[in-house]
Amino acid sequence: MLRSVLVLAACAGASAFTTSAVLPKAGLRKASSTAVKMQDNSAAVPFLPRPAALDGSMVGDVGFDPLGFTEKYDIKWLREAELKHGRVCMLASLGCLVQEIVHLPSEATSNPVASEAFFQAPSGGLWQIFTGIAIVEHLSNKFNMSGETMFKSGRAAGDLGFDPLNFGKNPTARARYELAEIKNGRLAMLGFSGMIHGCFITGKGPLAVLTSLEYPY
Repeated sequence: MLRSVLVLAACAGASAFTTSAVLPKAGLRKASSTAVKMQDNSAAVPFLPRPAALDGSMVGDVGFDPLGFTEKYDIKWLREAELKHGRVCMLASLGCLVQEIVHLPSEATSNPVASEAFFQAPSGGLWQIFTGIAIVEHLSNKFNMSGETMFKSGRAAGDLGFDPLNFGKNPTARARYELAEIKNGRLAMLGFSGMIHGCFITGKGPLAVLTSLEYPY
């Protein structure tokens, strides 16, 4: 009697791990509909729908647009802005670290804290920088600054023809470098924002903060 009870209990437990013979098609339809639904969602933010303009054709596109910018602005103009901001922040992140160690021999340019050094720089020097940026921006786009006219020549967003070392000569290598640039640019935008806010909060540069950490924090 005990043996029969044990056999029946084992069979009942095993049935929990077997597929049902009654509803195989219903389960398949449910799985298929779930897969289709997941494909329509953003890869970066799975609980939000994938923006229509982000179809995966651009390098580094993971469907991230929670504020809906791609519904209001030209996608190429947005990518151009993202690449330029990323490039500037990569240079700025490096500069924020280097200026703590290397700086011009002047009292106005010797402050190692980037957030303070900006306001101590001579106004003439700042205007030279801003003017230089404006000249480069206008000449690189042939004075076409709107999203409707900036790409009428057919150039790709962010492609300014600058490749002095011919890194993009090989198509495979070019695709790899384009993805690396967009990822490093995004990281630099976050990193530089963190550095500047760290300067505001601590009154120290990033290197000074790292070398003065004590445990427990």
